[in-house]
Amino acid sequence: MSIQDSLRDLLNIIGPGRMMSTAYDTAWVARLDDPIGMRALDWLREHQLPDGSWGAESPKYFHDRLICTLAAAIALAKSRNPRDEIRLQRARFALETVVSELANESVIETIGFEMIIPTLFREAEALGLIRQSDFADLPRLHQKRAAKLSSLPGGVINRYVTLAFSAEMAGADGLRLLDIPRLQEDNGSIGHSPSATAYYALSICPGDQDALSYLHKIAQPNGGIPDVAPFDNFERSWALWNLSLTQSLDSDVLQRCQPHLDFLERAWKPKQGAGWADGYTVKDADDTGVTYEVLTRYGRSVNIEAVLSYEQEDHFRCFPLEANPSVSANIHVLGALRSAGFPASHPSVQKVLNFLHSTAFWFDKWHSSPYYPTAHAIIACAGYADDVVADAIPWILQTQNRDGSWGYYLPTAEETAYCLQALSVWLDSGHDIPYDVLRRGSEWLVEHMKPPYPPLWIGKCLYSPTLVVRSTILSALMLVSEQLRVSVC
Repeated sequence: MSIQDSLRDLLNIIGPGRMMSTAYDTAWVARLDDPIGMRALDWLREHQLPDGSWGAESPKYFHDRLICTLAAAIALAKSRNPRDEIRLQRARFALETVVSELANESVIETIGFEMIIPTLFREAEALGLIRQSDFADLPRLHQKRAAKLSSLPGGVINRYVTLAFSAEMAGADGLRLLDIPRLQEDNGSIGHSPSATAYYALSICPGDQDALSYLHKIAQPNGGIPDVAPFDNFERSWALWNLSLTQSLDSDVLQRCQPHLDFLERAWKPKQGAGWADGYTVKDADDTGVTYEVLTRYGRSVNIEAVLSYEQEDHFRCFPLEANPSVSANIHVLGALRSAGFPASHPSVQKVLNFLHSTAFWFDKWHSSPYYPTAHAIIACAGYADDVVADAIPWILQTQNRDGSWGYYLPTAEETAYCLQALSVWLDSGHDIPYDVLRRGSEWLVEHMKPPYPPLWIGKCLYSPTLVVRSTILSALMLVSEQLRVSVC
């Protein structure tokens, strides 16, 4: 299949959001006394890892392993099926290992980690799976949790704050934390989170038909459950952003983009922008920045006021009440400001550039790999604020593997595509990049572009938005093809 045919196929299927199943969310659904709960239990039984844990097999990310293993072991223990006893024994040993290894892991915590882990540990201890005292970091998480709860407007969680996405942190005895009448979204979910919705149908409104209907719609035939669903804005905007970097979209492909642009334009909220899904109440700077840039690049007109509404004293916030700012959200705001015609000297642009400051690479709270924010920073700054990303180019070149691939934990098609995108855009902006680097990278990528893709994105556990990754790979191959065609000419 040619790249153009692959693009047509992609544009025919993007929409609601396609994501791999995750052990964490599947485990919450597995608690339900419902056919989807039975299928979810079977999924957990089939996906326990060789070491007894659950979560991403690769990369081995211990925050992900801890939250997934606790949730899965609790679900199996509550099912009280004798055939699970060996699985639970293996899970107990795995939890001991994960807790000890977590102390040595210097990576970004998964989303809501400090809110959810204390609740899971209480449940796991009551079931005899682990002792709270075994996790030395638990008191610090309790402090962070208390601080975040104290900052809630009105002291409660509802659909207007991001904590609704992690509503299961309230547990069986924390219902006072929830503004129950204003918690559920129109589609029956709690924050578009299957785990939070399963908790709602278990402990808040047992058997709620809207919640169960939502869960039945998003469950996979094999019983697996994704981390977020739907995420229609996110999938469309990131995919179209990737394609917009190229110069060789034919008229048919551009025509197939139009319905998705119509959707994004309709979903755009004046002075608020966009969230990861049209029906999700909370909007954010990350989706707003990318959506603005996409609509502008494809000739649609939206107001920059929505992007500017996220501006703070020294950066742009991603969400209200966030504990730490997002690097990638600020990078995507920078791309939006550039698309709006703001000069690099504009105070709002300078605010983002100063926040990023020049470095070899960046990490971000939404993605486990530094290649994602670093590549997007290069793309946003190339020919606009070159000095901010000048040190990142040698880092990317030096970290290419001998076979042409890139990867922070292991070679991946996704990370290789990010690097090829960034280097191609940097080359196109008038800088020198060895063509052999692009050629070797693209040759490796062609051989390794098929899914499944390792889960590198950070939610409540690691996940992979399959079609977003696919769009990144296709974009990278097109960009390299354009550059190599120029080099031959």
